[in-house]
Amino acid sequence: MYGNAADHPDRVRPHPSDMTDAQWVAIRPLLPVPAWLQGRGGQSEGYCHRQMLDAIRYLVADGISWREMPADFPAWGRVYAFFRRWRECGLITEFHDRMRGKVREREGREAEPMAGIIDAQSVRAAATVPAASRGYDGGKKVPGRKRHIVTDCLGLLLVVAVTAANIGDRDAAAGLLTRLRRLHRDITLVWANGGYTGGLVDWCREKLALTLGIVKRTDDMTGFVVLSGCWVAERTFAWLMNSRRLARDDETLPASIEAMIQWSMITRMGRRLARTGRR
Repeated sequence: MYGNAADHPDRVRPHPSDMTDAQWVAIRPLLPVPAWLQGRGGQSEGYCHRQMLDAIRYLVADGISWREMPADFPAWGRVYAFFRRWRECGLITEFHDRMRGKVREREGREAEPMAGIIDAQSVRAAATVPAASRGYDGGKKVPGRKRHIVTDCLGLLLVVAVTAANIGDRDAAAGLLTRLRRLHRDITLVWANGGYTGGLVDWCREKLALTLGIVKRTDDMTGFVVLSGCWVAERTFAWLMNSRRLARDDETLPASIEAMIQWSMITRMGRRLARTGRR
């Protein structure tokens, strides 16, 4: 049952978020291989991976709750167990990173990036979000959580961290950039807006051998102005907000919303991989 148990040319896509056959062909080789197929023990899986992926894509795209999963998908409990196991075992990150490498190669770039862009976004949180992991962003007047991301120059996600909204950008950036440096050794330059100025620049140079390039607004700028380079991360946030599940934060665990963000990018990258030709 690993992979697609319903690979038929006449397969019907009941939901717009479902993968097309072209998308499935593109991403199927990138799926993490179950342990039982590699002779490392465990039982064979009794569900179709394509159905499970389509179910999670539907949930992220339409913003439904787990218990509202349509009847033509596997039972919501099975889908949630699949989501949770992939989150806890790091399989979502593994799948996401493989797809990002393929998209970069398709765009004529190296699989590993050499530069990145860091930014943060505050999002309102539901009343069900625990008080311990939520806060108030006084600058943007948003109660909830804050999403910190680093993207490559194409806007593809490299690392993500979710904190309470009252955590400053510079405070969260230290841990985020440390993880970025560990996972992507080729990166030597990260662009950031003026909110990351201060001691963080020297700390990155001394501790991480990383150049943090600050793009500042000039005195003659008024209103909203697109900053060179930093607009890439802003566009990534706009992509994420197209997924209704990410319009606000409803997740109990910050790790769950981080996984939802990765699933949203997986959907977008799957569509790009299914396109014919290279831009």
